[in-house]
Amino acid sequence: MTSTAMLDALDLSALLCSRVCHDLISPSGAIVNGLEVLEDAQDEETKSFALDLIKKSAVRVSARLQFCRLAFGASGSAGAQIDLGDAEKVARGALEDEKVKLVWSLPRLLLPKNRVKLVLNLLLLAGQTIPRGGTLTIDPVGEGDTMGFRIETRGLNARVPQQLPPLVAGTPADSAIDAHAVQPYYAGLLARACGLAVTFAAEGEAIVIAAAAAPAGTEVVADAG
Repeated sequence: MTSTAMLDALDLSALLCSRVCHDLISPSGAIVNGLEVLEDAQDEETKSFALDLIKKSAVRVSARLQFCRLAFGASGSAGAQIDLGDAEKVARGALEDEKVKLVWSLPRLLLPKNRVKLVLNLLLLAGQTIPRGGTLTIDPVGEGDTMGFRIETRGLNARVPQQLPPLVAGTPADSAIDAHAVQPYYAGLLARACGLAVTFAAEGEAIVIAAAAAPAGTEVVADAG
C-alpha cells in the first residue's frame, strides 16, 4: 500500500510562502532592472523603454499577488464564501498572456472558499500540461456548493508531467516535498477537503483534469486552509 506524504502545518506554510516568493521574484527583479536603466538613461527612447518595463512588471506583480491571495491565502474566516467572478478576474490577470488563453465557463456565484481555491490551483496544474502555451477551458461538473470542475487543455506537446498525479494524490515517489512540489500537493489537500477526487486523462490531443465527487470510502482530510 502506498503511504501518504504528510507535512506539518509549519512546513506546509513555509513551502507555500516559498512558492509565492518564487512566483514574484522574476517580475520584481524586472522592476529593479527597469529602475536601474531609467537612472542611467541618456535619451528619451531608453527612458521610454525603462518606464514600459517597469509598468508591465508592476502589473504582473500585482496580478500574481492577487492570484496567490485567493489561491493560497486564508481568504476570509472558516466557512467563508468567495465569488467565482473574483476568481475569474485574478485567474485571467495572472495566467493569460500572449501564449495562454483561458476559456472560463463557470457560473458567477458564491462558493465555499476551498472550492474556489481548488479552481485556481487546478488551473495552475493545467498550465503545467501545456509547456509551450495553448488553451485552458474550465467547465462546471454539477452545480451549487457541491460543484466539481473539469479543465481541458490543448496546446503543442500537451502532456501530463509524470510527477503531478502522485503529488496531487499525496503519494509522491520521493517523500520529500519541496517548494516546487508543494503546489500540486496542496491542490490535492484542497480537493480532499472538498470531498473531490482529481483525475488526469489524455483525450486525443487534449489533456483533461477533473475534480469530481470522490468514491465512497475515500478519505477526506481536514480544512486545508
